[in-house]
Amino acid sequence: MDTELLDPKYAEMATQLAELGVQYTVNIGSALAVLVVGLILAGLIQRWVRNALSRVDRFDKTLTLFIAKVVKYIVQILVLVTVLAQFGVQTTSMLAALGAAGLAIGLALQGTLANIAAGIMVLVLRPFSVGDYIDAGGISGTVDEIGLFVTQLKTSDGVFVCAPNSQLWSSVITNYSRHPTRRLELVIGIGYEDDIEKALKTLHDLALGDERVLADPAPAVIVKSLDDSAVTIALRAWATTEDFWSLSWDLTRSAKETFDKAKISIPYPQRDLHVYQMTS
Repeated sequence: MDTELLDPKYAEMATQLAELGVQYTVNIGSALAVLVVGLILAGLIQRWVRNALSRVDRFDKTLTLFIAKVVKYIVQILVLVTVLAQFGVQTTSMLAALGAAGLAIGLALQGTLANIAAGIMVLVLRPFSVGDYIDAGGISGTVDEIGLFVTQLKTSDGVFVCAPNSQLWSSVITNYSRHPTRRLELVIGIGYEDDIEKALKTLHDLALGDERVLADPAPAVIVKSLDDSAVTIALRAWATTEDFWSLSWDLTRSAKETFDKAKISIPYPQRDLHVYQMTS
């Protein structure tokens, strides 16, 4: 448009509009460029973080994906703030508003955030893994899945349990599957009139005759206590974690059968009653 043919006032206005058009066109172009490059960069950074953390043994796959997504969202927010700044938007006040909103959401979701924090700690420190049998906070079972919010377990009788991670993390965790071997203790009471040495040898031979009992550490038999109705003896033997329960059950049954054959009694709880006749 030839501004020389216009009224000076309109010519000045037209010039200003043209300058604004050019300025906004440049701003929109640069904003679109920043947006496209930023989104591509966010995806690349997410992929790089995921690949880097996947090489670390202590990082679970679930945690790796979670951290990679968080990093991606942070980059996208920074890109959005940069784009808005291209149009003269005061990003300082916006960031303050987002911070206040984040604080309010955090206070409203304290329980959920606690579960996420506990889930991250479980996935990083790994007090238990999928397939382990654990007991924590009165909850026991085999771990089926570990998530950021909850851990899924299956009890020994086939019941599904979904436990919040914060409850598990705040309790003492007993992991029965962590170590490859476990020690079992078979405790039996024999009569006071029975031969202690014979009973100990019978129990020791019973352990040596089972191939599931580990040779190192070697099984040991002891006189554990002198109780009211019996002399309590114990067999302490080591086995693999996989064989622990089957060995414990089989040894208990075999001990009863072997003691019966050897004429070693397993007495019931009893009391001696003495009657005194009073004389006048």
